[in-house]
Amino acid sequence: MNDRNLVRGLFLAALALAFGLGALRYPIGTFAHAGAGLFPLMVSSLLLVVALITIARSRFVPKVPLGFGFKNIGLLMLALCGFALISQHFKMLAGIVFMVVVASMAGSSFSWSRNLKIAVGLIAIAFGFQKLLGLNLPLL
Repeated sequence: MNDRNLVRGLFLAALALAFGLGALRYPIGTFAHAGAGLFPLMVSSLLLVVALITIARSRFVPKVPLGFGFKNIGLLMLALCGFALISQHFKMLAGIVFMVVVASMAGSSFSWSRNLKIAVGLIAIAFGFQKLLGLNLPLL
């Protein structure tokens, strides 16, 4: 079972089932009057469909060996923890930039222009959440 595609599909299915079963603890309601559990149940159902397609697809494509890059896992954990710490003690904009730069070091290539575009996009989304949805985000 050293197939990356199969493991990816099984992980997505487990994640979808965990959130889908958790959503059943809340009232579902109807589409006209949605309950708290309707949206997570719908999203987890769509994720389960993607997982099943990924599992089925893994039977027809060549197997790709599964490998763990512990350096990459560490970099991603550092990016997320650094984002949380920097956002808590400073401002969220600095946390977003730190997260993008550190997380991109886990990739196969590093590009300042790509990192800048991703950071600007995430900052724009954060401003959208703050201004349009009224979320209290410490951006500036």
